[in-house]
Amino acid sequence: MTDDQILPEVSDKKPVTPRTNKEKDAVLNRLKRIEGQVRGIQKMVEEERYCVDILIQISAINKALNKVGYNLLERHTHHCVAGAIKDGNGEEAIDELMKVIQQFSK
Repeated sequence: MTDDQILPEVSDKKPVTPRTNKEKDAVLNRLKRIEGQVRGIQKMVEEERYCVDILIQISAINKALNKVGYNLLERHTHHCVAGAIKDGNGEEAIDELMKVIQQFSK
């Protein structure tokens, strides 16, 4: 199994402050756009498009996914981590945050 096939453990935790419908819709809309971009790249490969053009699209998708990830990290920090700190569980929440930041930045 290669590194890109290894899926990290998935938590069963829920957000301390549930996402609003507006927040959820914004994330889902971004992800659907990214999904469309991925389908576009699949079509480019099928059509034997120029490698550089495909690579540019892959770069755009990576940037878009990173933006979604950073937005989720920001929300997690402001809600979940801040809440844990207020409740006296800050060390555990900060350790978890640091691990996810390390994973996210690989």
